[in-house]
Amino acid sequence: MTVRVALVSAVEALALDEDLPPLVAAMQQMGVTVETPCWDDPAVDWPGYDVAVLRSTWDYAERVDEFVDWAQRCGQATRLLNPVAIVRWNTDKHYLQHLQRHGVPVVPTRYVEPGSDPDAALQQFLSGSGDWLSVGEPCGFKEFVIKPSIGAGSRDAARYRRGDAIAAAEHLRRLVVAQGRSTMLQPYLERVDEYGETAVVYFGGAFSHAVRKGPLLKLGQGLVTGLFAPEEITARRADAAELEVAAKAHAAIPHAAPLYARIDLIRDAEGRPVVLELELTEPSLFFNHAAGAAERLADLVLEQIRRE
Repeated sequence: MTVRVALVSAVEALALDEDLPPLVAAMQQMGVTVETPCWDDPAVDWPGYDVAVLRSTWDYAERVDEFVDWAQRCGQATRLLNPVAIVRWNTDKHYLQHLQRHGVPVVPTRYVEPGSDPDAALQQFLSGSGDWLSVGEPCGFKEFVIKPSIGAGSRDAARYRRGDAIAAAEHLRRLVVAQGRSTMLQPYLERVDEYGETAVVYFGGAFSHAVRKGPLLKLGQGLVTGLFAPEEITARRADAAELEVAAKAHAAIPHAAPLYARIDLIRDAEGRPVVLELELTEPSLFFNHAAGAAERLADLVLEQIRRE
């Protein structure tokens, strides 16, 4: 019996997703028929696949309701990995609140919701007052970041100095008032400029590999115009502190262990790793920087099919 797998992407992402070729090759070597349909293509016969694996649906952020509705339908037509319950939870970065409640150290964050006063929220943020999602003391930062709570690829995210309050306020008003989007304010943790981010990847609940991601947001640069900001990726051996925080974050996921997870960590002012993002929906997994990783994920996908 032929096994058919959909590695789900998006039109613009097909030529950009560096994970697709090695994963397709790994599955084909196992005798699997692999296709890379786009999630929003109405002609796709989703029931014709044994499993649909979310890979590079990177255009979902500006139409997240449509994407979640599609994930619900797809999950009813075939097995969707990761499933819609995880997609619904993970596409909104309010999940940082859940992680923090479960003892996971996260980047200090203030959420600015539609209907609130963004100017007052920004002033409170800069003064260190108001409601924070924080493990440590957030005051004293020189720079900060504005980004939407639902977003991907660093789109609509920007880095500001304290002296850039006018430009920052315009950005915040555009997101919160004009577009009606929940938005995050975070101190810019400066150690990322030298150390970068550590992305810790899990497959099937077990650690697989880690990479270093270079700093993404530059002062004064325009907003990302494509699907994602270009990334500088190199292999990295995560240290014991990073692995401990990543394990806490993975254990706090309020669902069964997903097929894949990527925990992005940066260092705070004291050098401690904190969670920047927990990626369970469409993360790059950086197969080209981890020998055997594509084959391990392919094995897990086939294992999931055989369990049915």
